[in-house]
Amino acid sequence: MRSFVACSLALALAAVAVAGELKSGPQPDQAIGPFDVVKCGGGTDDDVSVGEQLCYRCRYGNRPMVMVFTRTVNDTVAALTSKLNEEVAEHKDAKLSAFVNLIGDDNREPLEAQAKDLAKKAKAAHVPVVVPVESANGPEDYSLNPKAEVTVILAVRGKVKASLAFESGKLDEKAVDAILEQVDALVQ
Repeated sequence: MRSFVACSLALALAAVAVAGELKSGPQPDQAIGPFDVVKCGGGTDDDVSVGEQLCYRCRYGNRPMVMVFTRTVNDTVAALTSKLNEEVAEHKDAKLSAFVNLIGDDNREPLEAQAKDLAKKAKAAHVPVVVPVESANGPEDYSLNPKAEVTVILAVRGKVKASLAFESGKLDEKAVDAILEQVDALVQ
């Protein structure tokens, strides 16, 4: 059992190390600012209507939260969204929150359609899937790296605890597992 745990930890650290090579978004100990999004799907239990514009960062306040910014929708992003949905349900007492942002285009319509599809595919009842008002590269003050296909920001009490960035094709199953380990640490 001990060797399994050691192997799992080594794989998780390797995935985080790969993610650490590319910096994107606010970095640890930096504050996360507000930004407006349009809800496109998911989060069926949050009393926010599809099409409504709001700030989920503001809504979640100081709670532990995971913000995913993705320029693509693929099976791995859907799996991450689905697993985050499970984590939010599991850590309801800790008030864990998460939302997934689709970015990368000034034309919001295709992004909103992809966001709706992602929410359905991932069965994201607890995780809203949104498009930021600043949709081309996400919120300006977040400084998301254009080379990052996926950026994952974990925060609590309004401060970044971890910021992970993945180039195209680098978000894989091992990286998702490493992200989920960080989520578990965030709520402990």
